[in-house]
Formats: sequence, C-alpha cells, structure tokens
Amino acid sequence: MLTNYQTGVYFDEMMKQDGAPKRHYQWFYQLVNQFTERDLMKKHETAQLNFLRQGITFTVYNHTGGTERTMPFDFVPIIIPRQDWEEIEKGMKQRMTALNHFLEDIYHDQEIIEAGVIPRELIENNPYYYNKQVSGIDIPLRNHIFLAGVDLIRDEKGQYRVLEDNLRNPSGMSYVFQNRYVMRQVYPELFFQHSIETLEHQLSELHQAVTSHLPANANPTKAATAVLLTPGIYNSAYYDHVFLAQQMGIELVEGRDLIVKDDVVYMKTIKGLKRVDIIYRRIDDDFLDPEAFRPDSALGVSGLLRAYQKGNVSILNGIGNGVADDKAMYVYVPDMIRFYLGEDPIIPNVETYFLSDPERLDYVLDHIHELVVKNVGASGGYDMLIGPQSEESEREEFKKKIIENPHQYIAQPTIKLSRAPAYQEGRFYPCHVDLRVFVMNGEKTNVLHGGLSRVALKEGSLVVNSSQGGGGKDTWILTESGDQHA
Repeated sequence: MLTNYQTGVYFDEMMKQDGAPKRHYQWFYQLVNQFTERDLMKKHETAQLNFLRQGITFTVYNHTGGTERTMPFDFVPIIIPRQDWEEIEKGMKQRMTALNHFLEDIYHDQEIIEAGVIPRELIENNPYYYNKQVSGIDIPLRNHIFLAGVDLIRDEKGQYRVLEDNLRNPSGMSYVFQNRYVMRQVYPELFFQHSIETLEHQLSELHQAVTSHLPANANPTKAATAVLLTPGIYNSAYYDHVFLAQQMGIELVEGRDLIVKDDVVYMKTIKGLKRVDIIYRRIDDDFLDPEAFRPDSALGVSGLLRAYQKGNVSILNGIGNGVADDKAMYVYVPDMIRFYLGEDPIIPNVETYFLSDPERLDYVLDHIHELVVKNVGASGGYDMLIGPQSEESEREEFKKKIIENPHQYIAQPTIKLSRAPAYQEGRFYPCHVDLRVFVMNGEKTNVLHGGLSRVALKEGSLVVNSSQGGGGKDTWILTESGDQHA
C-alpha cells in the first residue's frame, strides 16, 4: 500500500528509509495491506460521514464570521511504544509540577523572581498576570492547572520536544475519544491483533480531578456541585464543551445560567437556585466577571471573582494561568524545573530567541527566511510566519511588525517535524504530525493515554491546527499486558 512512499529527510513515525515498516507498526502494516483500494476508500468515506452524523465539529473564524466544519480524520494511527510513552508521561508530570509551583509562587512569595531566575518585568508586564485580582488567594490543593494540553513535536532525530504549554482552556480532548470510537466502528479489524491502552475510565479520572477541587467553604455534608461554563454555541470548541460535560455528568451552563448572591454562586434551575461549588470554565479570564475584568463581557457572571476570593467557589483552570503559558515564558520552563524540582528537564524545549534582545533581533531579521516567528500572545496558528514557506511580501510585513514591537514576538529554528503516512483522496502520502498530551491534575496526576495526534493534511504544510486545515489521527499506546479493550 505504501510502495512509492518516501520518508525523505524527515523522521517518519511509521516507515524506515528502506521502505519497510518500523517494528511497532508491522502488524498494522500487514493488516492494512490486505485491504483493496476500494475497501480503503469506502472505509475512509464512512469514517468522515461518521463524524458528520455525530455532529463532531469545530468552528473556524474568519472575516465573514464563523464556519462550522467537521474535523478531517485520517485512519493511519500514531503508534507509540510503551517505553517511549512512559518517558513522555514522566516528562509531562515533571513539567506540570514545575509550572504549578511557578504559578503558586508568583501569586504568593515570588521566590523565583527574588532568586533572579526570571526577570520581574517579564511577569509584571505580562497581560495575563492578574496579580491584583488573585494574588495571595489560597486555592484548593494549591493546584492552578487542572487540565493542560501540552503540544509535543519530534525533530529529525525522533527526539520529542515541547512546543507549547496550554494551561488555560486547552481544547481537543473530545476528539481523542471520538477518533477512537470512529476507528473502532470503521476498522474493527485493526483492534483484533493489537494490544492498545484503553481510554476507558479516563473521563471518570477527569471527573474525579474536577470534584477534588472542593472550595474552602463548601458544605461538607453535601455532595459538591460542579458545572462546565461555556461561552456558548458560537465558540470554536463548543462541541468539546458539550462532550466533556455530558461524559462527566455535570451541567453545561452559560453565564446567564449562574448568579452570585452574598458572594456565593448559584445555578438557576426549574426548582430554584442551586449552589455551585466548582466551575470548570472554558471562558477566558477577561470575560469571566464584568465587575473584575472586562465590563462589556456578556459571557461571565458578575461577582464571580469575589466568590472565588472568599473560598466559596473553585474555578478551574485557575485565574491568571496565562502568565505561565505565554510563548515568552515558555523559554524559562526548563529553568523552573531546575529551580523548583532540582532536576533537568526530561523533555526539552525547542530553542527559542527573544526578539527584545538586540543581537537576536538583528540575527532574526537577517535570517527570517529560515525561522518560525510567533506572536507571544496568539494561538491556533494565527500571526505566525513560517520562513521557508513564506513569500517575500509576508516576510517584509513581519519584519515591520517585529521592529515596531519586538517584545511581542519570538523566533525558533524551523524544526523538521516528524511525518507519518496519511490516507486521503485514495492515496497515501507523508504529512507532518504533532501530539497534544492532556495532563489532568487533582489529588493525583493522570496523563490521558495517547492524547490527540494532529496532522497537517495539506501536503507539505507544517501547520497542524484544525483551524488551518489540519486533521486528527487515533493515537495508540501499546500495552505490555495484552489488554485489547481499547
């Protein structure tokens, strides 16, 4: 099936340079080879229809408004050997522990600033640092990061590297489950002879992580009430919100469904008001409470911050987390690991240049055609330049933006992102991939098996974001036990 497939200069997840599959892909390779071209096309079409029928969608924003789309799905999974996954798990737990220490520290004692590890101005000038609103607040479990979505890539040598830490509202967890569901429906043959880590119980783990964040003043005689607060149907990740609320068995609410009285949060129900103890919010800080943040916000709840400050409600992820997943702060995460844990990072960063450094700035302006330039405050592949794939006019435009506001941008070498085969439009071809790993923190830390493999389905593209034409793949972690209940 992959007769003319070329790995090129890239690290390929599945194939070796000599055209043979890697050891952990051999079963999959042999099985798929038994399908005819007609079988493959039919199964591919069935998978896409499955997403459409189930309403598994996301919204792409553009100048004409939002456009709802189904997530393109590719049936060639990313298979990760058990030993590699254990290293990823350890690395993710290490990183989240250090980042959580950092958030607790900068909103309390600020030891990392006093020690001179991170410049004070980098934190205090950060637009996502809410010192006035949340400094000194003791939060449940001292845990600021309930759910993180960490983006990993592999370079040309196959080394995993952290590309981004998403500590505010990481989306995509629902696709992990739906990719597995569709895969099992359309390609049940693939599961018969593979031993794959199950996703069963993972949403139960997520629910336990939510409900472990009891606020200080919760009524100990009653079961805690948790809700998921969404901006509503026009949000790009609304499907994610609906799925997670349904699967965890908690109410999905909008700001208008909640009210604060005497600094206590209540949910409006047909039986009257019901106290809310824990809010898993998918609304950005700025829009949470018009009294405390943006007064024009129609998405939040007036008085929510007061209830939070008094220990009457928990808000997950913590308010002010954005200061830790800023693209500029990313550079310092290895230093945070060394400072708080006394360890070297297990999973390294991608080398990153601050453009506020005049020498780096000159270098980047001279070599912009070789580099990736990112706005430190943007996400989803927006306001980003991929030098080798850009046109002269785009590079000149970015140079102007960088010179006007160098603090707003960082630059990184263009990594030769790993690739994997994708099957689209009746053929296999190599596409760049990355991996979003979800880390759930409550009374214990749990890393969701596999995570979300994202693929740049447009041939040659390096951008895997769904908003930029990317799609998803199922991710398999091979087990040692032989458990086949994936």
